[in-house]
Amino acid sequence: MQKVIVKTTKDKGRGLYATELIHDGSIIFEEEPLVSCQYSWNAAYGYLACEYCLYPLETAERNVQRLANDSTILLPLPDCCSVEAKLVNQAKCEGCGVVYCSRDCLERALKQYHGAICLGTDAQNEQHPVNLLVDFWKKMHYPPETCGIMLFVKIVGMFQQTSDPEGLRKQLLDFVHSSVNEDLRIFHKMLGDKFVQQIEQLYERFAAAFSVQSNDRLNWLSLEAFKSLIALVGTNGQGIGTSSFGDWVKNVSERQLDQQTRQSVDELIDELYNKMDEVVGTFLNNEGSALYAMQSKINHSCTPNAEIVFPKSNHVLALRALRDLAAGEEICISYLDECNLQRSRHSRQKNLREYYLFECQCERCESQIADPDETSEEEEDADDDDEDEDMDDSD
Repeated sequence: MQKVIVKTTKDKGRGLYATELIHDGSIIFEEEPLVSCQYSWNAAYGYLACEYCLYPLETAERNVQRLANDSTILLPLPDCCSVEAKLVNQAKCEGCGVVYCSRDCLERALKQYHGAICLGTDAQNEQHPVNLLVDFWKKMHYPPETCGIMLFVKIVGMFQQTSDPEGLRKQLLDFVHSSVNEDLRIFHKMLGDKFVQQIEQLYERFAAAFSVQSNDRLNWLSLEAFKSLIALVGTNGQGIGTSSFGDWVKNVSERQLDQQTRQSVDELIDELYNKMDEVVGTFLNNEGSALYAMQSKINHSCTPNAEIVFPKSNHVLALRALRDLAAGEEICISYLDECNLQRSRHSRQKNLREYYLFECQCERCESQIADPDETSEEEEDADDDDEDEDMDDSD
């Protein structure tokens, strides 16, 4: 039975609403994306993930060894690693050698987009137009990443392979977005001043990589259409994070252990997270982004009643209720991460205006409307640190 319905209201536009009572903690729906990809820098730094679904492609033990830069680390309870059993099913593209977690993912990728964009023996050729495009993007967009250029590459492959290009265009147009100029402001904020200066150069490399002007299936992809596509992804792209070590930790936490073993394992986990923090900081996951048709219809609230999770450790998204939801109630998630969500009303509104171009009118914001329009000293210090990092990234 369908638990949700998409409705349009005068005040909030399109949104997602419950059609029945939904209990706290239950999965409201699961959804596969229209397309997904791993971030380019994430892949370059050796985070191993299935090219199609982003499922981890290294064991929990190997994962933590790499992230802590310590090959002597040994994990207890190896049967809590859910990845190891699946690694035997890995498959490679015979043309370019790209790795998938299973033959099924390889076949789905070949059918959907990879057959058209496979580089074959040129995959390692740094001068191939697609590799030059990816390299140019990486120089525009340093970590932490918010979008992946391979999303656009895969969308090109989808248009080249689909039997219904008009239907695919309608699918893309169904995503929520406003004007191109407004949405490009989001990317400007994400990528910095270089983005505005270099978008035409990015398009030139993109058009050259896929012979856009001479391709009957792609000649609609003008510079303005390319900007629209970027704007659409910027507005709707959902971040994904998967981790074989994170899955091992979760499985261990659910295992029944005697008190002594539990204490020993918990101490080891804390020690390993400290070690990884010294080497890679917060960059622990295989990271990427994707476009989800249903998820893109969900509005924001600073007191969300649902959250996005990835229970299968791949790109399959699930929406989980954070409390009981009544029939007819709007389902909302937070567009802000946990840190920003705990900030003052002024800071939350500032963030939402800059990145999502709207004024939040949720119950929490309305109840705090009389709060002073100022940022706390702690938040100002955090913002200064973020700006310093951005300056370092641009060097």
